[in-house]
Amino acid sequence: MAKRNALGRGLGALIDDADRVKEPSSSINEIDIRKIEANPYQPRTHFDEEALSDLSASIKEIGIIQPITLRKINGDKFQIIAGERRFRAAKLAGLESLPAYVRETDDENMLAMALVENIQREDLDAIEVALSYQRLIDECKLTQETLSERVGKKRSTVTNYLRLLKLPAIIQKGIRERAITMGHARALVNITDADTQIMIFDQIIKYDFSVRKVEEVVRMLNSEQKEEKKKTNQEKFPGEFNDFKKQLDKFFQTNTDFKMNDKGKGKIVIPFNSPVDLERIVAILDKLNS
Repeated sequence: MAKRNALGRGLGALIDDADRVKEPSSSINEIDIRKIEANPYQPRTHFDEEALSDLSASIKEIGIIQPITLRKINGDKFQIIAGERRFRAAKLAGLESLPAYVRETDDENMLAMALVENIQREDLDAIEVALSYQRLIDECKLTQETLSERVGKKRSTVTNYLRLLKLPAIIQKGIRERAITMGHARALVNITDADTQIMIFDQIIKYDFSVRKVEEVVRMLNSEQKEEKKKTNQEKFPGEFNDFKKQLDKFFQTNTDFKMNDKGKGKIVIPFNSPVDLERIVAILDKLNS
């Protein structure tokens, strides 16, 4: 039998102690909308006003098709686990009550359910997905490896999303507004300097760069920076070091390198191409010590 996607297995695939979460009853409850509170763990931070207005108009016409999911809290109050968009649209439509399933769960499991419910949606932007992953790691104490298994995504996919959170705020905003794609953002992450990232981001917007074009620009810049760093490093050494380097290259039969910081401290690097090559170099050093 084919293995089911982790997201398709629901909350049990995400948290080990899901037995503490009681499945909603098959009956649908009509809950007074005034007794419903927004989800304090809601991963989605942006709700499109035009889309909400359209949904509200639809609700006025045909009502709520899919019940929302709630949990009961103190007294007769309820918090939303899933369906905040429908809740907001229903309020706009002037509804006095909502059809809902009611779960019994604690704060941690509620967070997990809310995050999974949002990750399963296809219309989340990449930053919302990244923030959801980060919250699952931080607040549900998951490793990236465990998270990737439980949400049915490759470890590299999870890592790529999390790396987006290292980008400058203006670029994250551009991702959320879909001014640039996930592909553009993944290329920008490979630039370490924030000012350079923002400069390329501005060019993407201005010139409508494709993802491939951005990848080429990033490769070119990284290559230039690497060469410049190498050149700067070489300039730190007096001319006689070049002769010494040539002697070491010949002695170890490899392209050695010198590195030195601004304080004059540094190191000699003896690279090797394979385990066998490393053994050869070690044998040479052993002879020096014998």
